[in-house]
Amino acid sequence: MNNQRQQKPTLTGQRFKTRKRDEKERFDPSQFQESIVQGLNETGTDLEAVAKFLDASGAKLNYRRYAESLFDILVAGGMLAPGGTLSDDMTCTDVCLFKAQEDMETMQAYAQVFNKLIRRYKYLEKGFEEEIKKLLLFLKGFTESERNKLAMLTGILLANGNLSASILSSLFNENLVKEGVSACFAVKLFKSWLSEKDINSVAASLRKVGMDNRLMELFPANKRSCEHFSKYFTDAGLKELSDFVRNQQSIGARKELQKELEEQMSRGDPLKDIIVYTQEEIKRNNISEQMMIGLIWSSVMSAVEWNKKEELVTEQAIKHLKQYSLLLKAFTSQGHSELTLLLKIQEYCYDNIHFMKAFQKIVVLLYKADVLSEEVILKWYNDAHLAKGKSVFLQQMKKFVEWLKNAEEESESEEEEAD
Repeated sequence: MNNQRQQKPTLTGQRFKTRKRDEKERFDPSQFQESIVQGLNETGTDLEAVAKFLDASGAKLNYRRYAESLFDILVAGGMLAPGGTLSDDMTCTDVCLFKAQEDMETMQAYAQVFNKLIRRYKYLEKGFEEEIKKLLLFLKGFTESERNKLAMLTGILLANGNLSASILSSLFNENLVKEGVSACFAVKLFKSWLSEKDINSVAASLRKVGMDNRLMELFPANKRSCEHFSKYFTDAGLKELSDFVRNQQSIGARKELQKELEEQMSRGDPLKDIIVYTQEEIKRNNISEQMMIGLIWSSVMSAVEWNKKEELVTEQAIKHLKQYSLLLKAFTSQGHSELTLLLKIQEYCYDNIHFMKAFQKIVVLLYKADVLSEEVILKWYNDAHLAKGKSVFLQQMKKFVEWLKNAEEESESEEEEAD
């Protein structure tokens, strides 16, 4: 028997090197920058050629990894150090935004370069937005001309949908705001944006990211008023933007006012106190009586949990509105305000289906309480009603309107006899 231990077989063969893609690539922006700068210098200021060069280079160079370097070069001509100054240790190019002519036509051409690049390499979208946010924080490090070009370009890119309006949050940086850099930059940016799109489009973009109520933050706290904002931007030729912000402030004030009214009602505050408070708010916020009666109606109707049963809700509504008839009367001193209230009632009864049958009883109650006059009720019936639930409500009001007309005729004949 052979005692010798049998040798185990061994595998022999070539040892494979690690695959290139598995090796950790060293972060080396200098080599990337050299390639981009050299390519841009070769294309010159022909922006069509620049766009083609960037398109082709994306296949050979790692745009995903060096996105910040790429955008720094295209904007400033080289890598930017913190604060916005150019790094000295690398070669730069004059084929960049900051060295371009300061006019809208050139800025639109540059916007097309960025647009084509990002459409070709979709993954650059997020990096580009981060780059713009960073550049806005560096504004103090740039010259006035460089800021102007960046503002014009940013306005065009916002108009084209290449950027989200959320990038504007960088302009609320305390240091930029304090030195007036933010407001000055915003003027150029919005002029550029509004040269491409109308105010409704700009407003929609701002609302989408909650920027519509934050533009006041472009100014220091001691100047953060609607009057200051309006004067600054109107004087700069941006009245449309001033009007938009004033309207936003007014909407905000109205929401706060309605909330406060609802709280006062839920606490059961005396009506005379609510009336005094509301009159003061009308003066302070320059709100019309028509606007105010709409807010009061909404607050009154929001102050109670309504019964879901149609037969019970009418009785509940009459009881509740009787309680607040003096408040409604205090803010219907004009025919326009009365009609506004009547239309609000019609809208409310239509939108809340269990109130459909309550409409006539509510109108009669407010007529008896001297909130609604017969002239306004007749005008509403004849030609001033809304289309919402028209046939139902006109039918409900038919007998009462006939009674009003007869009462009016009797009153007129009595006056004639007296004469």
